[in-house]
Amino acid sequence: MSINITMPALSPTMEEGTLAKWLVKPGDTVSSGDIIAEIETDKATMEVEAVDEGTIAKILVDAGTEGVKVNAVIAVLAEEGEDPDSVDVPESGTGDEPKQAEKSDSKAENPEPASSKAEKPKETEAQRTTDEDESAQKPREAEGKTVSKELAGTPMKLADVGSGEERIKASPLARRIAALRGIDLSSLKGSGPRGRIVKADVENAKPGKTAEAPKSAASTPASPQKSPDGLILPQTLDDRVYDPDSYELKPLDGMRKTVAKRLTTSFMQVPHFPLNIDINLDKLLSARAEINEAAPEGVKISVNDMLIKASALALMAEPDCNASFTDDGIAYHKSAHISVAVAIEGGLITPVIFDAQTKGLAKISEEMKDLASRARDRKLKPQEYSGGTFSISNLGMFGIKSFGSIINQPEGMILSVGAGEKRPVVNEENEIVPATVMTVTLSCDHRVIGGAEGSRWLAAFKRYVERPQSMLL
Repeated sequence: MSINITMPALSPTMEEGTLAKWLVKPGDTVSSGDIIAEIETDKATMEVEAVDEGTIAKILVDAGTEGVKVNAVIAVLAEEGEDPDSVDVPESGTGDEPKQAEKSDSKAENPEPASSKAEKPKETEAQRTTDEDESAQKPREAEGKTVSKELAGTPMKLADVGSGEERIKASPLARRIAALRGIDLSSLKGSGPRGRIVKADVENAKPGKTAEAPKSAASTPASPQKSPDGLILPQTLDDRVYDPDSYELKPLDGMRKTVAKRLTTSFMQVPHFPLNIDINLDKLLSARAEINEAAPEGVKISVNDMLIKASALALMAEPDCNASFTDDGIAYHKSAHISVAVAIEGGLITPVIFDAQTKGLAKISEEMKDLASRARDRKLKPQEYSGGTFSISNLGMFGIKSFGSIINQPEGMILSVGAGEKRPVVNEENEIVPATVMTVTLSCDHRVIGGAEGSRWLAAFKRYVERPQSMLL
């Protein structure tokens, strides 16, 4: 009996991936443990091993196919003694999902003819319910004001919706808001010049006036009706303002899509607040120089290694800050797992130094160099960049004095590290002297950490950095 080879879930959160490369072809014999393919997730490229023995009968998903859903059948394996040519292709889950997704995307770009109006009543109703609920929220109002401000004073041709008897005059902003809230423009009476529907008409529309799917598509032919998560306005460039020939559009890869989705969700759903403090680095720099001078050949401690260690010890000193918000309660982590932001081509990844409070500086340095190197090659395993309890983002090497970061959910805090620079400070003798000072900003999830807790953590972190010998105790 034939065996289906399915798209594996390479991490707990993986929903789809790109089948980057096949390392076998139909007719090849494989054994359990043989590497048969390479799969690209949003963060890394990983090898897939065969689980069973047999002969590759058919490959159902071509190399390079994007958006392959987890558990979709990607190939069929014939068992020993079975004729590979007689193997039947599974009726479902054969890898058609990605092709269907591409077809759906094409439909979003090219509106359907009016004859398909009756095919999407449920989808339109779901969109109406979601959009109307969200339109009452203040963030939605703020977004509308932002869009209005951006478009104010911008010369553009106000296009009409539909043609013939269904022709509806509306401003671009009114169309966007109507599409977002699921409002049927044909049911509104315009108060603008020559009866044109304007923003106020849409905002004052009564709930329940939903637009049919084809009309929504016709209202903005070059734009999707809402973003994939349904939370924000469509992120498109209006071709009446930006000539399509005036820019080059580079499609988003898996990493960019994931980063955009997660950071947008974090920024909108997590109530951030920042705390910043100045820290004297002179003693830490002096201690680092002495450590590196005495270290064995090949060992070189960086300032970032020492900040990782100081962060972990501060989390142990202030355990209330080593926490994550969940719907069931606040999770207080027993160990400090420090996520460190590493910039790579096409995005950002945060490999984790696990149990950092228990490791020496040399061990942290060794692990960090290895993780950063493999991160840039996209060779990290999912378990190496997930499971952190706290994050550090250091832009000091780029000369950035101070900045604030978006929290890396589900972690409760992230530390943004600026550049160390010479500044005048007042010493204990009330004398103004030069010192190397850096500014750090701690972004906190206010559902978990209050100002007092965050301040105590910063005080502990500063103590470890300004007295580096305390990290050895």
